[in-house]
Amino acid sequence: MFHFLRRGHGAIVSKLALSAVALTALASPVFAAGKTITAVMHSDLRIIDPIFTTAYITRDHGYMVYDTLIATDSNFKIQPQMADWKISDDKLTYTFTLRDGLKWHDGTPVTAEDCVASLQRWAKVDGMGQKLMDFTASIEATDAKTITLKLKEPYGLVLDSIGKPSSRVAFMMPKRLAETPPDKQIPEQIGSGPFKFVQAEFQPGVKAVYEKNNDYVPRKEPSSWTAGGKVVKVDRVEWVTMPDSQTAVNALQSGDIDFMENLPYDLLPVLEANKELTIEVSNKFGFQTLGRMNFLYPPFDNVKVRRAALLAMNQKDVLDALVGNPKYQKICGAFFVCDTPLATDAGAETLVKGNGMVEAKKLLAESGYDGTPVVIMGPGDVTTLKAQPIVAAQLLRDAGFKVDFQATDWQTVVSRRASQKPPKEGGWNMFFTNWVAADVSNPIANLSIGGQGKKGGWFGWAEDAKIEQLKDAFVRAASLDEQKKIAADIQKEAYEQVIYIPLGQYLLPSGWRKSLTGVLDGPATPIFWNIDKSE
Repeated sequence: MFHFLRRGHGAIVSKLALSAVALTALASPVFAAGKTITAVMHSDLRIIDPIFTTAYITRDHGYMVYDTLIATDSNFKIQPQMADWKISDDKLTYTFTLRDGLKWHDGTPVTAEDCVASLQRWAKVDGMGQKLMDFTASIEATDAKTITLKLKEPYGLVLDSIGKPSSRVAFMMPKRLAETPPDKQIPEQIGSGPFKFVQAEFQPGVKAVYEKNNDYVPRKEPSSWTAGGKVVKVDRVEWVTMPDSQTAVNALQSGDIDFMENLPYDLLPVLEANKELTIEVSNKFGFQTLGRMNFLYPPFDNVKVRRAALLAMNQKDVLDALVGNPKYQKICGAFFVCDTPLATDAGAETLVKGNGMVEAKKLLAESGYDGTPVVIMGPGDVTTLKAQPIVAAQLLRDAGFKVDFQATDWQTVVSRRASQKPPKEGGWNMFFTNWVAADVSNPIANLSIGGQGKKGGWFGWAEDAKIEQLKDAFVRAASLDEQKKIAADIQKEAYEQVIYIPLGQYLLPSGWRKSLTGVLDGPATPIFWNIDKSE
């Protein structure tokens, strides 16, 4: 997974009204004994199937409720979690053995059949899972505790794929749920993870509640990223929605909440001066922010129009609006993250220098663009997603595009971006999102770089056979130097076809009351095991 080493509607309800709802939820009496952590996450939670979407809030929910067969530790090593494994001498057979005592939240035992079904569902929609299945001859439960995966030929990313820490994660769920088609959401939340989801208290867009799973038996190893012992030290975790960042900051300072995932950059000096708070960047690898176009409909079904849009973009303008603090932002045209072995600036010149507007206007005029409005979805409720669509919309207008900017909220974007309907029927032309560096660090992990089109491709549905062929070559590469060359070729093709537009990298500080201890770092934060709370 990690090749760092080798390889309109949200505006109907005002922010003040939503904040009032959140504060009411905080003030409402709850049936809870013992320690409770109250957190404001980067987004509200509405979609609760972690295979259905790549949204990080749903991934975070997944880590509360579900567990994984194997996991990645802070040394980039894959470690046993629900299972350990053996590899045959010919590297063609991987045998996973479930550890004793694993139970689903409904009390039934975890079986190998459950896990096979879970892997199959995950692999249908995850980029690394899809590529793994291309090399897989069979995967089956050979007895109640044993999962046997047989390959057609040796494939070095088997463990990296199943144990990767971020979207989409190979979470295990009961077979009856895992048999749900991945384009439909599972009907209930039954996992084997360290917390249980309290369905009765779930208010989509307002509040999500988790209680300690007393039947969960943690591993004995220390917690390390998503690996090791998931020891729950509190009785309850509540995620409450506060779309107004000032309200959330006030609640953090007053002690009404314990944890805030995304701190607004402009308020950091005030928060850093508060001796009752800890301010840290939990994900040291940071994020890549990007724009994604819809390849199915005009105007971005035309590669010349896509290139004109790329030429109009300017990373500095985007990062200055998003972050505005050199300490936390980095101009970077590398698809596979700067400061890694696979980093290259090939094809990124106008993005990083911001000097492509004249050429953008010229190319748009030559492209045959007929004035079709570009429908951009602009979520206003997530600190790290507000600025990009606003800046991009203005840059596109400057280049000669007509833009239909549709203000909405992030969960609406998450739902709507899955629609393949035309923009006039509720579809879209462009949206913006962020990936943690771990999710874009190589061509196989980077879901946005795929060229699979409408069948199996990521939202936007780019179709590019050359990229898929190069990805196959990448996984068969015999050396890092060969991987670097292929990754550079993939980046050149991605820029040529404008598969997506990388708009720079940034770090994101979180804040919590000093009454919390044991907050973990890693590429898939925040996670709430290992955290204790003093009274």
